[in-house]
Amino acid sequence: MSTLHKVWTLGADIDTDQLAPGAYMKLGIADIAQHCLEGVRPEFASQAHAGDVIAAGPNFGIGSSREQAAGALVQLGIKAVIAPSYGGLYFRNAFNLGLLLLTCPRAQELQEGESIALDVPQRAIVRSTGERLAIDPIPDFLLQMVAAGGLLPQLKHRLKTPLERA
Repeated sequence: MSTLHKVWTLGADIDTDQLAPGAYMKLGIADIAQHCLEGVRPEFASQAHAGDVIAAGPNFGIGSSREQAAGALVQLGIKAVIAPSYGGLYFRNAFNLGLLLLTCPRAQELQEGESIALDVPQRAIVRSTGERLAIDPIPDFLLQMVAAGGLLPQLKHRLKTPLERA
């Protein structure tokens, strides 16, 4: 838990077109990621670092089913998104691609540039002051998917691992 993550803040209703703008959907994910959030945070893609987190308002990832919206954040190395709620399709796409989503009613209390630690086993975000913000529990199978890097890497690993006999 001791790893610290820089917070990027966003408002409510960040939709999939803001995360993966439609004008770039014909490009590969590395190129799409360079345009991630350019309409609301033009500097985001060029200044985000691996391990950074996003704290946003409700309804993060609403909109279309484009998985590139989660893929762009994975490509940029974003460790997690923290929000009070998510678009349903985005929620599933994010975990399938290995992006950790933390549901936290108090996500918007986090400050731009703040350093936080994620204590997922204890269901908390830990601020530098020691204050702990509660996060909703995440099913083990979703945490395992994130740890594996997403659904496809997880399935590939399972295919390589011999089945244990009862």
